[in-house]
Amino acid sequence: MNKRLLGTAQKIKSLLVPSIRDRNIRYPGLLKGELVNKIYVPMWLEKMWCTQKKVLNKIVCLLMGVFAISCGAPKNKGVDKKDNIVIYQLLPRLFGNSVTTNIPYGTIEQNGCGKFNDITDKALDGLKELQVDYVWYTGVIAHASLTDYSRYGIAKDDADVVKGRAGSPYAIRDYYDVDPDLAVEVNHRMAEFEALIARTHHKGLKVLIDFVPNHVARSYQSRAKPKGVADFGVADDKTVAFSTKNDFYYIPNQAFQVPISNRAKNTLSVLQDGKYLENPAKATGNNVFKAQPSADDWYETVKLNYGVEYLDGKEIKHLDPIPPVWVKMKDILVYWTKKGVDGFRCDVAEMVPVEFWSWVIPQVKKVNPNLIFIGEAYNPKVYAQYINEGKFDYLYDKVGLYDGLKRLIKNEEKADVEDIRQVWQKESAGFDQKMLRFLENHDEERIASKGFAGKAKLAFPAMVVSATLGKGPVMLYFGQEVAEPGVGKEGFGGDDNRTTIFDYWGVPSHQRWLNNGKFDGAKLNKEEIETRQFYKKLMQIRANSNAITDGKILEIPLGTGKKAYAYIRYTAQQRLLVVVNFDREETLQRNIELPSDLLKLKAPAKAVDLLNEKSIVIKEGKLAIQLLPVSAQIIQF
Repeated sequence: MNKRLLGTAQKIKSLLVPSIRDRNIRYPGLLKGELVNKIYVPMWLEKMWCTQKKVLNKIVCLLMGVFAISCGAPKNKGVDKKDNIVIYQLLPRLFGNSVTTNIPYGTIEQNGCGKFNDITDKALDGLKELQVDYVWYTGVIAHASLTDYSRYGIAKDDADVVKGRAGSPYAIRDYYDVDPDLAVEVNHRMAEFEALIARTHHKGLKVLIDFVPNHVARSYQSRAKPKGVADFGVADDKTVAFSTKNDFYYIPNQAFQVPISNRAKNTLSVLQDGKYLENPAKATGNNVFKAQPSADDWYETVKLNYGVEYLDGKEIKHLDPIPPVWVKMKDILVYWTKKGVDGFRCDVAEMVPVEFWSWVIPQVKKVNPNLIFIGEAYNPKVYAQYINEGKFDYLYDKVGLYDGLKRLIKNEEKADVEDIRQVWQKESAGFDQKMLRFLENHDEERIASKGFAGKAKLAFPAMVVSATLGKGPVMLYFGQEVAEPGVGKEGFGGDDNRTTIFDYWGVPSHQRWLNNGKFDGAKLNKEEIETRQFYKKLMQIRANSNAITDGKILEIPLGTGKKAYAYIRYTAQQRLLVVVNFDREETLQRNIELPSDLLKLKAPAKAVDLLNEKSIVIKEGKLAIQLLPVSAQIIQF
């Protein structure tokens, strides 16, 4: 290792990418000769930054990249993961925020906001404890918001077409810019994001961001676009509802009308006058082709035209020649790929024609063949098409496994482990390794919320299934691993069992792990500590398991009702028996006879539950199982 190179890289990194831990310094002047974390930035560097910030940023990235190569990026000591990766979703706006005020509809000054710089090496080390491979940074790209950045040349948004004060991360207002909320120095926001990419890569992790292809904010206008790039809609013929050359859909001769609100008066009401100038009106993002969408529609967004004409309930495709939106979106993907992004989570992927994905994904992978594309998908009937024809690397397994497991976790009347069997034997048969399993994300209820399980432990058996059933990826959502309940009337998000994506907010359980930037979990309570320990153990088992990564699956009949399930994952090197009991009352007691074909390969000398490292009695090819209510075992034999 070249010590001089390491020292130089760390010195430059410390100057340009300081770790902001003192939340009392809300907007530290890093480039104005101030002391921050005992690092003094002289005036000469301020001048150099203003004139050569791009060069300096490239030097940092290059040096840190060389350092990572020369030292060797941290490697997983387990097996080759292949498709069996772990994705961790976080919103930088919420992840690094230590402010606990939590005023409903509060401003950024009142409730605080996490920054790119808050995601420090220590924070990333905490994710690596969960065996994370990819960090999905949600809400990075500039989106509509009510926070005023007009002094930085960013136009103010209209409260009538923004959801919440912070705004939806899925109402993109500039595809070539990052959210100014997330920068310590707004004028250097892109450099701060590029530094986060470099930091993430240095830790041996990869970066995912959102790609929102179906719609943009009503206020969309790119001020950061590269020279020669045309904005959406500038060449549109607005006199027609549809044209193959248009970027948007229109409602000719009708002006946009703000939806009639279904919400009680709140602190944002004074900012809303019920008017927004858009004439002619554009179609709304969720395929609403009328001048006035409802308050439940995606009224803050406008639908993009991928060459699909919606006529009398039919979808007529006009895909030759290539629609102009396709080319614009390809250029956007290439732009972020060249920034060092390693993959894209593609929002509502099924609302865009599969032909677009089939065309664009290979085009972008020419820039980086190792990119991954994850599709948010909800229609099992087209999963195979979007994987095979659309060329997605992975798709959400929401409608299948997630929905079935949620019923079991909630102890609903219709809950049945048959849903688990249906998923791997039928629904995703042949492409199981392409399905992304999860129990939480920004769209779904928090497990520990009153509306879902109420207690994080009630989902432990389901999480074991999510992590071990297939060869594909699994996803965690920040706060899930510390039993965050998603409580509180945050603002637009409301008290809906979710953590808001529309408001400035603090996330209490996560903040106790964050501990004012120390990321040491010192403030976690007993339940939160136990939950994080469970996730760490489960993810460690998964990361080091050849049977989970590469193994076949064999169901083991239990002869019980609807609340218990068992299967074996196995290779020539390893055999794991996974047993889960979702019953809230009954203990599962069974002598499970192991398949003779498996025993012929290697006679089991002992059996151990890897979750608690306790021995399991094995006698004459049978395992004595005693599984308490709402618990699971992963038995290596």
